[in-house]
Amino acid sequence: MHFRPSGAHGPVEGKDEPLGLADLSGGRDGILYVPDTAERGAVLLVYLHGAGGTARRELRLALAAADEYGVILAAPDSRAPTWDVLSAGGLGPDVLFIDRVLEALEDRCDFDPDKVAIGGVSDGASYALSLGLTNGDLFKAIVAFSPGFAAPAELVGKPRIFVSHGTRDPVLPIDNCSRRLVPGMRDEGYEVEYVEFDGGHTVPPPIADRAFRWLVAP
Repeated sequence: MHFRPSGAHGPVEGKDEPLGLADLSGGRDGILYVPDTAERGAVLLVYLHGAGGTARRELRLALAAADEYGVILAAPDSRAPTWDVLSAGGLGPDVLFIDRVLEALEDRCDFDPDKVAIGGVSDGASYALSLGLTNGDLFKAIVAFSPGFAAPAELVGKPRIFVSHGTRDPVLPIDNCSRRLVPGMRDEGYEVEYVEFDGGHTVPPPIADRAFRWLVAP
């Protein structure tokens, strides 16, 4: 990714609105959500939906936690039905769009350039790990709800990582996914907060709350 924060500060005000970049993306856009609880220098989380989803549909899983902890959410839509590392076999057009999203946000909200994170659910979690580990100098933290894999182009930096997974997940079984991923990341020297819960392929409210509390922790 090319984007690096310049330190510009946009307004501090709550908003729930389209990203407004559809003209650059073939019609798929996304959502900017700034909770009323966000303060100056807030944490910014780029939040990625699962395969076949949209930003609006899956943003609801994170809204209560974002409100509670004052986290700004930028939720882009993938260019294809899922993220390019899956649909095209590598990092490509979705990276370019996320770059455009971040560039546009500097004048639209107030976030700390040292508190930019990336996260997502399911295939969005896999993509967040792939992109976040490749750009660990930009993304200081990664939140992965029920990821399937991580396919970074290279390892850059040492972002903090939060992973959760349901022990009865029928879509991305935990034994084949997080129980393999987490030890591998720890072996590479990453600090990983790992939470298993009794449930399926979802993000229960207590798990979302725990992840966002971890995200804003000093």
